[in-house]
Amino acid sequence: MTATRVVDLNSDLGEGFGAFRAGDDEALFPLISSANVACGFHGGDPRVMERTVARAKAAGVGVGAHPSFLDLVGFGRRTMAATPDEIRTDCLYQIGALAAFCRAADVPLRHVKAHGALYNLAVKDEAAAGAIADAVRSFDPDLLFLAQPGSALARAGEAAELAVVHEAFADRAYNADGSLVARSQPGAVLTDPRAVAARMVRLVTEGVLTTIDGQELRLTPGSICVHSDTPTAVAIATALRAAFDEAGIAVRPMGSG
Repeated sequence: MTATRVVDLNSDLGEGFGAFRAGDDEALFPLISSANVACGFHGGDPRVMERTVARAKAAGVGVGAHPSFLDLVGFGRRTMAATPDEIRTDCLYQIGALAAFCRAADVPLRHVKAHGALYNLAVKDEAAAGAIADAVRSFDPDLLFLAQPGSALARAGEAAELAVVHEAFADRAYNADGSLVARSQPGAVLTDPRAVAARMVRLVTEGVLTTIDGQELRLTPGSICVHSDTPTAVAIATALRAAFDEAGIAVRPMGSG
């Protein structure tokens, strides 16, 4: 079938550090088109970052920085006390660290996506969102900026004149206002590969998904995320690719044309 629609499929990779491993990066690389690479604050270390960039290059996968709060113990999923200037400089530091490995490997750094609690904070907090956008713009205003549509983060990216890519989450349930259901709530994480695939095909082709309370939410994503630490992440990504192929949806790295 001739592809009539194009979408990016991203995943958070390189989140292990030292002897600790998180997610099945090797199995996910052939299935995705963009990798959000941990930059050392919630996961990743210099060796892991270098290996992840090299693997992305070999797989033809676009590379992006995945900055977070400095929170290895909590995997970046705890909101930390930080001023906007601390958020800005911490993000700038992390983007620069990953960019060094990209430069050494002759791999373009394509995008930035905040991680975990930092992302969730910036969805609603204008100051935090502006700090992240300022960090990206000051490093490279041509970087793509991943954000939930309608969020403070998306508005901050637009205000900073960044190219904002609207993101949807394959493996997360949504509230009626477009926010993600908190991970602490039942049903927040979706693990059935076939159900997730059908849900995302409908989203890409119709621009609609069903919220946790049964309402219809309209979204137009340029990129879809599968979290690598979701228990069925590889099965979900495999089902997505098969369902997208059947529906004539091409998967390509964001910004690749």
